[in-house]
Amino acid sequence: MEYFYAKNIDGSFEEAIETITGLLQEEGFGILTEIDVKETLKKKLDVDFKKYRILGACNPEFAHKALTAEDKIGVMLPCNVIVEEHDDGQVEVSAVNPVASMQAVENEGLHPIADQVRSSLQKVIDRL
Repeated sequence: MEYFYAKNIDGSFEEAIETITGLLQEEGFGILTEIDVKETLKKKLDVDFKKYRILGACNPEFAHKALTAEDKIGVMLPCNVIVEEHDDGQVEVSAVNPVASMQAVENEGLHPIADQVRSSLQKVIDRL
């Protein structure tokens, strides 16, 4: 089982961030965190890295259900979505597969929730 869903898209890096953010919002997800990996690595290690942004996406309804079923599931939240620009200029968007990541949790109550989140995130990637 793949631990992520990904799709290469046309357009610039910034356009990809705008597009994925809008599509996530349509599925009820907001962006709680945004990490600019390129900027962080330059600042902390003085190394050059490709454009790479980690978006911490959260759907409050799904998060509440998951936290109610398993209070320690917060260590796996929010759902990460990444936008990266490859050396050839191609932009790729990837989202975590929560079903794969939650396999480690022994709580049957999480399975249907993870499947709902998976379905929503996969729909977003497919719509790119």
